[in-house]
Amino acid sequence: MGKSDRIDVYLVAGGKYHNIDHARLEILKLLAEQPRIKVRVGEDYSDIEAICASDFIITYTCDVIPSAEETRRLCDYVRSGRKWFALHGTNSILRFLVNDGDFIVDCPEENVPFAHLLGSQFMAHPPIHEYDVLVTEPEHELVKGIPSFKVDDELYLSKFHGEYQTLLHTHWSEPVANFTSTEWMKKDDIQPVMYIHPYGDGQVLYLTLGHCRGKYDMQPDIEEYPVPEEGAWRSEEFYELLRRGIQWAMEPVPGTSCEPVTVQPAETAVAES
Repeated sequence: MGKSDRIDVYLVAGGKYHNIDHARLEILKLLAEQPRIKVRVGEDYSDIEAICASDFIITYTCDVIPSAEETRRLCDYVRSGRKWFALHGTNSILRFLVNDGDFIVDCPEENVPFAHLLGSQFMAHPPIHEYDVLVTEPEHELVKGIPSFKVDDELYLSKFHGEYQTLLHTHWSEPVANFTSTEWMKKDDIQPVMYIHPYGDGQVLYLTLGHCRGKYDMQPDIEEYPVPEEGAWRSEEFYELLRRGIQWAMEPVPGTSCEPVTVQPAETAVAES
């Protein structure tokens, strides 16, 4: 018996230094708005057979790196015409070093094929602060009708690979303390916040927003984190972007043989204030 019109989704939600429980719950609630979606959930890429059997992947992770074999399977999966909606720290590899008694973060390029698949690798971020998220492609369906907005979040600085279409961006050009890498620095100060990266016959949609950290998420380094951080999860624009990203992932890549799906209509776009 076939699966009829069911859409199988695999959500990977796991990793370090973030309130993964909060992100997992909120993403599952958004997926539940689409009645045709059936979800499986994992903390990493170890259930690669189930991941590759899904119709699309959505990930919210930090320092969760697939093995060489898992990376190869993920590359084949997207290359074949599938979609991946990657959030926040999916592209991060973190190594904490000690320099003169202070911690410094290294982001080694230990899995280059994985970075090429995602289109980027996280390299640094300045201290969490409020910044403007600007619309780069105002006529694109993923951001159309959403005005520029402010978030109090991690501003991701990444090294990019291959072709990508920037949909949202912000500005940053200053050096960043406590990180070893400066490879993210470019001639201009435009930093992508949301982009589409073609890979083979498939596509990756990457959205860097979504930092969150709770009371116990820095253990064992910090027993109790003093002030919870909710980042863009406080923003209605972020939730609209998540909904649209899910709807984007439900649609086939143009020109592929993947069967089209019918999605629930998006909620009314965030009106300009």
